[in-house]
Amino acid sequence: MKRHTEKEGGKRKKHTESSPTNLTERIKELLRRPKLWGYSARTVVRELHLEGKHIKKEVEQILEDLLQDGFIYLNEQGRYKSQEEHPDTVLGTIDFVNSRYAYFVSEKLADDVRIDAKDAGNALDGDTVKVAIYPSPYGNKMEGEVLEIVRRKTDEFGGVIQIAKNHAFVVTDNKKMHVDIYIPLDALGKASNGDKVLVKITEWHKMGKKPVGKVVRVLGKPGEHETEMHAIMAEYNLPFSFSKSIEQAAKRIKDDISPEEINKRRDFREITTFTIDPETAKDFDDALSLRKLENGNWEVGVHIADVSHYVKANSVLDKEAYERATSVYLVDRTIPMLPERLSNELCSLNPDVDRLTFAAVFELNEKAKIISEWFGRTVIHSDRRFTYEEAQERIETKKGDFAEEINILNTLAQQLTAERFKNGAISFETPEVRFVLDEKGKPLTVKPKIRQQAHKLIEEFMLLANKRVAEFIYNLGKGSKKTTMVYRIHEAPNEERLNTFAKFVARLGYKIETQGKKMSASFNKMTNELEGKPEQDVLQNLAVRTMSKAKYTTDALGHFGLAFKHYTHFTSPIRRYPDVMVHRLLEHYLQGGKSVPKELYEEKCQHSSDRERRAAEAERASIKYKQVEFMKLRDDGRAWEGIVTGVTDFGIYVEIIETKSEGMIRMSDLKDDYYQLDAENYRIVGKHTGKTIAFGDKLQVKVLEANLLRRTIDLELVSFEKTEAVKTKKTPPKTSTPRRKKYH
Repeated sequence: MKRHTEKEGGKRKKHTESSPTNLTERIKELLRRPKLWGYSARTVVRELHLEGKHIKKEVEQILEDLLQDGFIYLNEQGRYKSQEEHPDTVLGTIDFVNSRYAYFVSEKLADDVRIDAKDAGNALDGDTVKVAIYPSPYGNKMEGEVLEIVRRKTDEFGGVIQIAKNHAFVVTDNKKMHVDIYIPLDALGKASNGDKVLVKITEWHKMGKKPVGKVVRVLGKPGEHETEMHAIMAEYNLPFSFSKSIEQAAKRIKDDISPEEINKRRDFREITTFTIDPETAKDFDDALSLRKLENGNWEVGVHIADVSHYVKANSVLDKEAYERATSVYLVDRTIPMLPERLSNELCSLNPDVDRLTFAAVFELNEKAKIISEWFGRTVIHSDRRFTYEEAQERIETKKGDFAEEINILNTLAQQLTAERFKNGAISFETPEVRFVLDEKGKPLTVKPKIRQQAHKLIEEFMLLANKRVAEFIYNLGKGSKKTTMVYRIHEAPNEERLNTFAKFVARLGYKIETQGKKMSASFNKMTNELEGKPEQDVLQNLAVRTMSKAKYTTDALGHFGLAFKHYTHFTSPIRRYPDVMVHRLLEHYLQGGKSVPKELYEEKCQHSSDRERRAAEAERASIKYKQVEFMKLRDDGRAWEGIVTGVTDFGIYVEIIETKSEGMIRMSDLKDDYYQLDAENYRIVGKHTGKTIAFGDKLQVKVLEANLLRRTIDLELVSFEKTEAVKTKKTPPKTSTPRRKKYH
């Protein structure tokens, strides 16, 4: 959706009214435009830009007459509101840009609608609100005004408490929370001045007032590892623990698997089966089985933890799992969707024990073509738990236990990958980092996560299972009547954003096609050409940002990035609630059940997508915090090598190559010249020297400040290498540059 951020219009004219009838009609028209708090006489004078010695008294009299006529009424604040229902009200979400204004986002609107902070009432970022839409006085755009808070995003916030003699207040960590929370002295709990705390709002602010809250948890002293991790959890409203009732419900589940249950399932316990996971993994969602059939083909079983066997629909465990919707992986901990009794024990596909699974079983020939497939419940006995490193060793050396099986699977997986890219899949290799922490949570080292063939092997068979389950259920629908299913979709990129990205990379010597299968081929060609170059990580990140965001929905819209017509999430039910829904739906349809209500599942899909976004933001925040902390601990005056990742009129974004940490060189700290932004050519230019610093240039920088509370890094330029990648234009046309988030 487009957002209009440019300054609009100039000063409005003031009017002097002499006709009471005309003024009455103007006031009635204004009052028909709803206002959350209502109107006072002074507000009417200001909104209508009236002036004159006696105008306020005249307006007061007209308002009194309208009150007597029943056209308006007095609200709780003693202000006037119209009795007429405003027709143009829309439901949606409010998204604060800064303390001055927000945008209202709704699927019913083509564009986002700007709302001034004074018209947002007591709505906070992320709240679901009802808004009145009306034409802006500044042109042909629309503005909005919040009429009602339909649902709060959260009522708990983390922040630093400041205690005075007669009161206290909390300044929140949430950058989109632009109001402090007032805390009465009898609601401090055990908090001391300067503590980071978690507060719950008990009374939402009224006109001109701060919201009132109480301290529900003391997180600790700012800057300490545990405090800051808890603060991130509080900022994103993540749960700190499971309730006693949830833990007890999990403990009541029996360990043993009855013979009756085994008889209902296809038995794979005698077939070679193993898991491949990260070294630090504690729960194992998936296992692969392999055996050679008499006809020479391979039977590959993708066995997934049967969470739905243990977590019954509408049980307390199910409701908790739905509410969380996903496990969250911060740098030092996992916030699980399911209690440990389930995630690490009963459902985890640990070696040397029988486990209940839901499987997609494929017969593949030597070229990895599907000859037949079967979906249903299985029982397995994993022979081995491999780490990715151990599996990679088997691939590289061809030696060790189960080396033959792993290499057969790897050969099949490579053929599946080749077929996927032939059909138009796009390679998205976004850089990730991991931290090695000491016992107190301090970062000792930061390392890039490296994806090897063993990772791709597992990924390819998970993709196959997800794709074929989605296709199987989609094809159950007859004619125009489709069977309700939870799909994972990824729509084609927005044309405007794609064109902007194509123009951008063209300046760096890369070509991106914007239509059809050539688009994916050109993206993959660029990825190959970027291999080993300084700008590799940056451009791959920008490419991902250019794409649409994947989400869950009941609409079978396909997955653009994978080039699949139908796709779902079937393979990680321990950590993703949509996979649990897919297991239940698959079992329901395998038993001959009719299609379930689409509306119910669409609501669950939206909730799952929202929770997924929350988890991703929290994970990024924890990584950013550790990156800043790492740079602060290593700040010994050394020069770091970095690459320019963005330019703005207030500074240069630089990514430290070694740590993947992003910081900023402020324009005001560049002392050798006065630099100006050349947005069209993605660079800044010295006014007197003509020296340029452009996207992709290598720099030597020092850390000026690593601010843990703001999670920001300020940098100082030491020296830089000039690259020749960016092609400049002398008279550039006006186009937009790739959007970046503000630094603070």
